[in-house]
Amino acid sequence: MISRAVKNVEEATRGIKDGMTLMVGGFGLCGIPENSIAQLVKMGVKNLTCISNNAGVDDFGLGLLLQTKQIKKMIASYVGENEEFERQMLSGELEVELVPQGTLVTRCMMAGYGIPFFPTPAGVGTEVAQGKEVVKATFNGETKDYLIEKAFEADFAIVKAWKGDEAGNLIFNSTARNFNQPMSLAGKITIAEVEELVPVGTLDPNHIHTPGIYVHRIFQGEKYEKRIEQRTVRKRA
Repeated sequence: MISRAVKNVEEATRGIKDGMTLMVGGFGLCGIPENSIAQLVKMGVKNLTCISNNAGVDDFGLGLLLQTKQIKKMIASYVGENEEFERQMLSGELEVELVPQGTLVTRCMMAGYGIPFFPTPAGVGTEVAQGKEVVKATFNGETKDYLIEKAFEADFAIVKAWKGDEAGNLIFNSTARNFNQPMSLAGKITIAEVEELVPVGTLDPNHIHTPGIYVHRIFQGEKYEKRIEQRTVRKRA
């Protein structure tokens, strides 16, 4: 069995350079690769294009890379929690491509499946369609316009899983599965940081979400903060 385990985050992120395109997993602040993001800040790589559901918050997640102005372009679905993102976008410092959430995850999936493009009705007739091909097709007896969307091309996919083994098999926990799982299939090189790294044979094969064949490097992370974006609590009775 090929071992994909590496010693630490420094070894896992080797080869990430200025100007690269990175997929970064997570949903809100849930399931983000905290250790890898902190290492990217430390490395100082710049002019990055980041593909992620959102841009973190001002002082956490991808917000840390925005603070240091290491991100040149952000491709995302929801960005409403980050004031620095808003400032950089409005000032023209940051290039932004907003993508419908379903289209975003499908573009990740298509990259993993090796399908270069796909049709979707989402975004037809809006700013999302600017500069893109629109075709007319009949589906379920209805003829309408479909937007041709391209699969993402990412140099690295950086994801965070709950558990993984040394062969790279991954299990995601609850909401953290949303973007981490499709992104784990889609990078030219996939880096997985896990809360618990176990020997091969420990994980139940029926519960594995990403087979190790898709993962190139895996390491056990440290000190997860797991912050909540908007904490809502109930008043005591």
